Amino acid sequence: MDLTVGPNFFFWEAETIRSFYRDLAATPVARVALGELVCSKRLPFWRDEIPAAIEVLQAAGKEVALTTLALLTLRRERKITADLMDLDLPVEVNDLSALVQIPEGRHFWVGPLVNVYNEGTLRWLIRRGARRICLPPELTLDSVAVLAGAGRDEGVPVEVWGHGRLPLAISARCYHARLHDRAKDSCQFVCGKDPDGRDVDTMDGQQFLTVNGVQTLSQSTASMALKIDDLHSAGVAALRLSPQSRNFDDICIAYASRLARETSGAALAARLRPLVPGGNLSDGFLSGPAGAAWSGERMGKPN
Repeated sequence: MDLTVGPNFFFWEAETIRSFYRDLAATPVARVALGELVCSKRLPFWRDEIPAAIEVLQAAGKEVALTTLALLTLRRERKITADLMDLDLPVEVNDLSALVQIPEGRHFWVGPLVNVYNEGTLRWLIRRGARRICLPPELTLDSVAVLAGAGRDEGVPVEVWGHGRLPLAISARCYHARLHDRAKDSCQFVCGKDPDGRDVDTMDGQQFLTVNGVQTLSQSTASMALKIDDLHSAGVAALRLSPQSRNFDDICIAYASRLARETSGAALAARLRPLVPGGNLSDGFLSGPAGAAWSGERMGKPN
């Protein structure tokens, strides 16, 4: 089992992007998917950083892919997707409509926003050209094992969400704009003020979700720190780590240390908790009562 870093969900300044991928190149991850996944309006502000990021990552021996948008609604967004085909890199599909732009016979990756819930879907995507599949994060461990086995039978590695706020939904409406009484077309990029998303509480003050422009995320940071042995036994090929604005290189190193069996799951969880936004971890989708649950509580460890 090794590590994949997924595309950054958030709107950061170009210099922050530059530093992030420069630091990431020095970490023990095997591959990186990058590009704009959430909002096409953000892309012009950091598009020029992508070639340099690719270069520094490849020079460090990382495999690199470029992501599609999660929701294609406009003609210019379809053109952005089509333009990805002109580059000599794998494309990670996060919206099935992007397959229209991928010629038959060209290989691609499948990201966690595509609903791969059964063997039929997985095998169809493989026949269509998928050569790497990241499962949606809401699957149970039993389902992960079935799909990882099917992928192994087809010779295609299957990875699962390993770390990061979970991508729960994507919308044509911009929550950040509405929070600031702005229309989506005149949002003034207020999402950039929240580099890890903006937390949303319930009416009675309970921590609930996080919004990131048009995207809804979990408030807690999903972490497979305590589930790595189970996932390895299930045949999972890689853990996917999702970028955050601080301490991410430390997080990558910590997971690599756990995969190398240099530390325990409990020690990894304790190391991660002060590094993640809000300090809350969850892994409930695999086997818990709810996605926001944390198995460490059942083991007598604080959340």
